[in-house]
Amino acid sequence: MHFGEALDDQTYRRMITAAFEAGIRTFVTADVYGLGRADSALGEALEGIPRDAYSLVGLIGHDFVKGTRQGSSGYPRFTSPDLRTADGYRDYLEAATTASLERCRSPHFDVLMLHNPDEIGFTSDAVWDAMRHLRDQGLASSLGIAPGPANGFTLDIVHCFEHFEEVVDWAMIILNPNEPWPGSLALAAASKHKVDILARVVDYGGVFWDDVKPGHFFKPGDHRTYRPTGWVEEGCRRLEQMRPIATRHGLTPLQLACAWCLSQAPVRSVVPTIIQEAGDEARPYKGKIEELAGLPDARLTTDEIAEIARIGDNTGCMALKGASGRHQSSERPDEWPMRPDLLDVARRHGLGTDW
Repeated sequence: MHFGEALDDQTYRRMITAAFEAGIRTFVTADVYGLGRADSALGEALEGIPRDAYSLVGLIGHDFVKGTRQGSSGYPRFTSPDLRTADGYRDYLEAATTASLERCRSPHFDVLMLHNPDEIGFTSDAVWDAMRHLRDQGLASSLGIAPGPANGFTLDIVHCFEHFEEVVDWAMIILNPNEPWPGSLALAAASKHKVDILARVVDYGGVFWDDVKPGHFFKPGDHRTYRPTGWVEEGCRRLEQMRPIATRHGLTPLQLACAWCLSQAPVRSVVPTIIQEAGDEARPYKGKIEELAGLPDARLTTDEIAEIARIGDNTGCMALKGASGRHQSSERPDEWPMRPDLLDVARRHGLGTDW
């Protein structure tokens, strides 16, 4: 909804219908996207299709009913002490999940994830007891965590895997050939704790769709304008080095990005963003949908997987969100001080000491 060309709800619904007709069977929505508009459009587009014919992934966690939008930080997390205490978590999560399902016109989510949690969301027994309650009530078949939207949270994610192993079935992390770091650091722990990974931003902001080129103009409000200057140029340079591997397997760049992600042991699903770029020369979204739906069962070799990771290595390219030694107090919902127990997580999982 905030990438490329602004699309009206009717076009958005057509995109969903086109995706289903092309063979895509997993749809991801968040209640905060368009303040329920994404849920509603998805529900309308899929109405009449047997519920067991597709998988529905829902994200909840931003309180846009009681909370007030906080500029670029968005709506507050439901765990904000300004909104409620721990004894109100269950009621909020049940109400938010029920409302989202009503908009989606579905009796349940196949996967329900906690969206962009703050430190409380990562660590609170009350939060995950409430999430377990939703599963027990039949509102979700499985549960997960979806950090972000910025990159980071590695130690927080692994800590969550360890402490809520019985509850956390899935995690959604940023992962693609141009951003193997830091998401890949959590993959071994995910495998150990039997957490399946849904990789998002697989298209690297549109670069792997091959229609975001150096000098690309992003309209005001496009979320990609928050990326560092020069990211398109550097991303395209790296893509050109990977392109021979894609050609060798008969893959498009986007399909190569998907295949590389799916080559990582715990990754079970990939979610690139279908973007209708602005401009007369932009690729139509239908072609992108067909390209994604046509992803073959490509098997990259061990050497190719490693070569792509080497080309795309972005280690240290940004200040990570979540726990950090940069902070002495929690002043933002996506940044908080480093804790000794998280440093112990890093030590036990061999994740280095430079945190």
